[in-house]
Amino acid sequence: MKNNWFKNFKSKFKIIIVHPETYEEKGGFNMSKMKITMMVVIYSLVLIAGTTCLIFFTSLREMIPGYTDVTLDRRIYNIERRADSLEEVFRQKDMYIKNIKRIINDEIPDDSIQAMAHININKPNVTKNSMLKSENDSIFRLQFEAETQYNLFGSPFLNSTDKSNMPTFFVPVNGLVTNHFNSNNKHFGIDVVANVDAVIKSIADGTVIFSGWSVESGYVIGIQHDKNLVSLYKHNSALLCQEGDLVKAGDAIAIIGGGGSNSTGQHLHFELWFQGRALNPEDYISFEIN
Repeated sequence: MKNNWFKNFKSKFKIIIVHPETYEEKGGFNMSKMKITMMVVIYSLVLIAGTTCLIFFTSLREMIPGYTDVTLDRRIYNIERRADSLEEVFRQKDMYIKNIKRIINDEIPDDSIQAMAHININKPNVTKNSMLKSENDSIFRLQFEAETQYNLFGSPFLNSTDKSNMPTFFVPVNGLVTNHFNSNNKHFGIDVVANVDAVIKSIADGTVIFSGWSVESGYVIGIQHDKNLVSLYKHNSALLCQEGDLVKAGDAIAIIGGGGSNSTGQHLHFELWFQGRALNPEDYISFEIN
């Protein structure tokens, strides 16, 4: 019985192709049950293998429920990198804003900014190396460093009495200086008494970084200039600029006043800061009454 089934399984059949109307024979081929079975199995295996490769090596696998996106790990990595970068930028911005507020409230800036004042302003940070230097080169370096160790804007004027080397600043308001700069008493600027409703002007081109009200200083405006220079104008009665505004030297930015708990009357309290260090404005600007 078994042999008959196997013999019948191997027996061949002839498949003939004929014309449907004339019944003319057009061709034919021999076929057996075993051959048909083998063709079906091989076709099924090829179909299964092709489908498997198509799913695992193409984006079609993402259509399978529960299968994760192939680019998910890369996108998570990029998002984490951007988050870290943004966190560092926000930290620096937050520190900068805090120091601006400390300056406005007549407080000493944080050590991270204050420490910058001990660095020579335009002196390059050169590390020692194994290169040999000639005697003339060493003498020239010493002379150059001695001339530029207090360089603020590229000209040695910070401790110099030569007015020609100083940059030109626009006078914020013409008036009488009634209280001078004294860092020992935490008076980091000067007080200038001027005419009623006198217009306060920007000393140089810059961007308004603070424009608002302070309990101690009344209406305050702060401007960021080139070379890390910041100018502050306190005790105003009105402000003419908002944060983010670009101003030119001589532009009207406020109206003189006497607001704030620290004010003793109508005047301008003017401060000049460089890298966390307060500068004496009278060293760079001449305040006179017209």
